[in-house]
Amino acid sequence: MSVEVNGVASGPLRTDVLIVGAGPVGLFAAFEAGVVGLSCHIVDGLPRVGGQCIELYPDKPIYDIPAIPSCTARELVERLMEQIRPFDVPVHLDERVETIEQREDRRWTVTTHRGRVFDVAAILLAAGNGAFVPQRLALDEVAPLEGRHVHYSVPDIAKFAGRSVIVAGGGDSALDWALALRGVARRVTLVHRRNGFSAAVASVEQMKRAVEAGEMDFMVGAIGALNAPGGTLESVEVKQIGGTAQLEAEHVIALYGLVADLGPIANWGIEGVAGKLTVDTSNYETSRPGIFAVGDVANYPNKQKLILSGFHEASLALRKAYTYAYPDKKRVHVHSSYDTKLAEKVAATAT
Repeated sequence: MSVEVNGVASGPLRTDVLIVGAGPVGLFAAFEAGVVGLSCHIVDGLPRVGGQCIELYPDKPIYDIPAIPSCTARELVERLMEQIRPFDVPVHLDERVETIEQREDRRWTVTTHRGRVFDVAAILLAAGNGAFVPQRLALDEVAPLEGRHVHYSVPDIAKFAGRSVIVAGGGDSALDWALALRGVARRVTLVHRRNGFSAAVASVEQMKRAVEAGEMDFMVGAIGALNAPGGTLESVEVKQIGGTAQLEAEHVIALYGLVADLGPIANWGIEGVAGKLTVDTSNYETSRPGIFAVGDVANYPNKQKLILSGFHEASLALRKAYTYAYPDKKRVHVHSSYDTKLAEKVAATAT
């Protein structure tokens, strides 16, 4: 399986299904595509697989995955990646699908913002709540510091070793990373606009104990300015009730959550309500034949926003997608226990 960030091949990439979204539902959809007998590619606007799970709560437990009593979001994504490995699915990250066009032969030409072009029989939207982008610091001086001193995720914790770090935010991600960094960074300060938190109670209690033990600091306030002479961050101004405070800082990690937006998908002429796409629950096809929606982006009566619901939706959608990829073939259902081709692929990967 190839996971690619930013690289663009020349010429259209022809495949049966394009899966938009590399969260848990999109990853399982890639497995189901392989089981059904469809080739696929995955595209996601985030720089890593896992979608909302990895961006918002990577180390929080999940209890409602069938046959897995408990696992973290990170572990679930790792297991799903392992499950699709026999099918060698190309995954294109940090890439957003922009335009679609249905040709006379009923196949779709799909183009990304990087200029990559796909030639596909069907499109499966597993885009969660849409394209997720981090809420950024609304300061004029931020732009030239992003990626060097201002960050919206922590892809490599070692980068902050021995540094003074401010973590801004009050959710699970902010508290989790502040606690994780206290043993790596020289000093960690958690900055949040109030004393209340939208994080797990256990994390809040752990943070308070760490502050009492002198392992990290906590300050109520909001980041008001960055002091970065010559493009190097030296300190941060924190606005508080009654005044301001200056904190030494070499890095700021702003974890204010993600903003969800359907983005270009909203312009594709698909019927929907309040940012969700209306689907036929017999096959999770949208109002545009050949385009399917599964997971949180799909809307129908009694919709349940559960990962396992998305798995079910993807399974039915791909069986309908097969009829677009191979209109002259009739697919015969085979239980996985008796699927010799699947068994051979899994065995070959295992060895």
